[in-house]
Amino acid sequence: MAENFDVIVIGAGPAGYVAAIRAAQLKQKVAIVDKQWLGGVCLNVGCIPSKSLLKNAEVAHTLRERGKDFGFSFDNLKLDYGVAVKRSRQNSDRLTKGVGFLMKKNNIAVFMGEAHLSGPKAVSVKDKDGKLTDLAAKNIIVATGASAAVPAAWKVDGEKVVTYLEAILQEKLPKSVIVIGSGAIGVEFATVWSSYGVDVTVVEMLPRIVPLEDEEVSKELEKEFKKRGIKCLVGNKVESVEATKSGVKVTVSADGKATPLEAEQALVAIGFRPNSKGLGLEEVGVKISERGFVEVNEKMQTNVPNIYAIGDVTGKLMLAHVGSAMGIVAAENIAGAETITLDYEMMPRATYCQPQIASFGLTEAQARERGHNIKIGRFPFQANGKALGLGDYAGWVKIVMDEKYGEILGAHMIGPEVTELLPELTLAHMMELTPHEIARNVHAHPTLSEVLMEAAHGAEGQAIHI
Repeated sequence: MAENFDVIVIGAGPAGYVAAIRAAQLKQKVAIVDKQWLGGVCLNVGCIPSKSLLKNAEVAHTLRERGKDFGFSFDNLKLDYGVAVKRSRQNSDRLTKGVGFLMKKNNIAVFMGEAHLSGPKAVSVKDKDGKLTDLAAKNIIVATGASAAVPAAWKVDGEKVVTYLEAILQEKLPKSVIVIGSGAIGVEFATVWSSYGVDVTVVEMLPRIVPLEDEEVSKELEKEFKKRGIKCLVGNKVESVEATKSGVKVTVSADGKATPLEAEQALVAIGFRPNSKGLGLEEVGVKISERGFVEVNEKMQTNVPNIYAIGDVTGKLMLAHVGSAMGIVAAENIAGAETITLDYEMMPRATYCQPQIASFGLTEAQARERGHNIKIGRFPFQANGKALGLGDYAGWVKIVMDEKYGEILGAHMIGPEVTELLPELTLAHMMELTPHEIARNVHAHPTLSEVLMEAAHGAEGQAIHI
């Protein structure tokens, strides 16, 4: 006989486990199912271990390239990348164990295995030994995430051709890498590897790297990448990826001309596909788009009223923090609690390459295309005392403001720790503040956050330090 729950969450990543906790807080009887990990890709082989590697890379870059700036030198510097990977695994393990603790704390039943919807209110779970467990629930939340998209002709072997999964776990550095795709994963791995002296080439099909960011951000990052020796081939389509005896051959084409590139390894980082197949969603009538994304309304509800979907499997915005926010909204709607409607366009976006990128809202070009008369507030880190003290002063902050009403339409930043500066601006937008309030908010000196104040002064036409 099936065990009954108010809510069953399928998928224990940042979307799923957060939804489960919020549902439990709202007095729901909750179960969560995952076939592999508590914490999902993010905590195990994504966001968390990659940030550990990026910190090691920052130190490695300073030791290798900037000793003269800080007054130290080495006769025989040795960098052990294996230790960096080990540290990243320790941090990952610590947080995944924390998720397990949170499940117990909130009385959430955990089932490890493959989930399948045997009906609109029924889930069967098959564990690693093939044993089936039947569960039933009033509501089901699908939070199964997404997997790396790889063209069928490109054979991922885990050694010469890899995705983020193999790349984040490998303890040996390749001597040379071709990174296919310049989204967050591509540019973050390019940063890590180049910091350790790996010869890195980034290939991007679109006309600029990080193509979803503001155009000026793309230009600034490419400039800084070139300083680090990272080669960027934009406007190049990858025609083929082939393993060779010594590594890989990647053939790219631009303007009708094909060019072969060779390296020890290739990283495929061109995007993600939703994990929506094999769950039984179609069988119970859940509507899925042509690209495989589960379609939901603002309540995170599918066309089957008691089945919800959140996170990457919906394709709304494939970011861990967006999935978590969706999970809270779904749980609150199920419980009939007060909640909010998410504005995906205004969600924060963070990329942890070096220099970091952070943004939200409309780019300058998008704002103009939509007919806004805009003002731009800008301030460079080169004029910020804290950034100079850190020896990390590439980049700037840019605020896009509607001229008539003072509404913040978006912000785009590249520079030191900008991912930590972004929340002041997203909070200001959510609370309908204008650059005037940001400029008048006294910021401690010297801090990196002063660039926000200075950019806000600039948007108001009252720039102080530039």
